[in-house]
Amino acid sequence: MNAPVALDAMGGDHAPRETVAGALLAAAAGVPVVLVGDEARLRQELAAQGGELPVVHAPEVIDMHAHATEVRRRRQASINVAMRLVREGEAEAAVSMGHSGATMAAALFTLGRVRGIERPAILAEIPSEAPSGRVHLIDAGANADVRPQHLLQFARMGAAYAERMSGVVRPRVGLLSIGEEPTKGNQLVLEAHPLFAESGLNFVGNVEGRDVLADAADVIVTDGFTGNVVLKLAEGEAKILFGWIKQALTSSLKAKLGAWLAKDALRSLAARMDPAEYGAMPLLGVRGPAFIGHGASDRRAVKNALLRAHKMARSGLVEALAAVE
Repeated sequence: MNAPVALDAMGGDHAPRETVAGALLAAAAGVPVVLVGDEARLRQELAAQGGELPVVHAPEVIDMHAHATEVRRRRQASINVAMRLVREGEAEAAVSMGHSGATMAAALFTLGRVRGIERPAILAEIPSEAPSGRVHLIDAGANADVRPQHLLQFARMGAAYAERMSGVVRPRVGLLSIGEEPTKGNQLVLEAHPLFAESGLNFVGNVEGRDVLADAADVIVTDGFTGNVVLKLAEGEAKILFGWIKQALTSSLKAKLGAWLAKDALRSLAARMDPAEYGAMPLLGVRGPAFIGHGASDRRAVKNALLRAHKMARSGLVEALAAVE
């Protein structure tokens, strides 16, 4: 029997209700899942939802207000137990919608880094005009301060992910900067540019912020501070934009009629831009698939995170990343 995906079922703003519901949806889609957390609460929730899944007991939880350093002290916390299952081969991947810092720390301390990777990084998939329908942004928040060689490692990991998970052949890699010219950017970008140019990657040069969602590159590389700002800006703008569209489409009887005629197209667009479509973001560079979701994730996001983790576990990506040096 295939190893299951370990879900930190106590992580997230709506746990364990939404995490259990998402796990049941993923299981129905063919993904084996094991719930990790307070066994009594999880079995109660499973009974309430009329489902059945294996449970591994973890008596402690690192809540959203705790410091990430709690990971070392609270070894029986659900996120630590989930990561140990991966390390010991009892789970193929770990997913948490809980404390992102704690999830990163647990993955790093328990799984360790892939050989040749100095800084694991978070990869975010953002809807874009690229042929695959998405751009792969790395780092999206794991490393606020980095060196040029770290950016090159991020680029190699992002390209490997785009190939194996999104089916992009020879992904175009761009370096996020304030201008297209090689002479534009801060000291980090200026020093990284020649490393990228000599790397053998399909490097397309610097990419500006206005081109992130355009068909400029398949992988866009930056430091975690900048990447997280870009990601949150994109999510916030999408939310506000749809609010404006809703206001415009309900402003008159004529507008309401047009909205009714276009409802299917609008639903499709909304689904494409919904972060729940991707479920969670992988932490690349640790020795096992580890996914970090949003604290406010609903059951659809949990389900999609589990499906993505299951796919990555079978893609051979972790093994491929060992060759990024």
